[in-house]
Amino acid sequence: QVQLVESGGGLVQAGDSLRLSCTVSGGMFSSYGMGWFRQAPRKEREFVATISWSGSRTYYSDSVKGRFTISRDNAKNTVYLQMNSLKPEETAVYYCAAGSGTSYSVSGYNYWGQGTQVTVSS
Repeated sequence: QVQLVESGGGLVQAGDSLRLSCTVSGGMFSSYGMGWFRQAPRKEREFVATISWSGSRTYYSDSVKGRFTISRDNAKNTVYLQMNSLKPEETAVYYCAAGSGTSYSVSGYNYWGQGTQVTVSS
């Protein structure tokens, strides 16, 4: 059974940084494409970033490009999301997901974590 556990969320001020982590157990982490998504209250879950199994390819939503960085450590079964210059409108529950490749779509992933809350105050 594949399990994903996110951590690192919290309350920060606008302009601050946070690093989220997601550790995967029960599967072959090094074979998974990994993604980060977020969901604000009353909104749909939206794509943030994705990384290939090797880490050689990364893709970002336009809204976070240049401020967020996705990375992975296959030896630690962990994927990270470094978030800089955070904005209040980025307050959401952040989810990590694992799938067979990189995808911008929720449907492209088979496994999901429970999410971690990120709150950005103005």
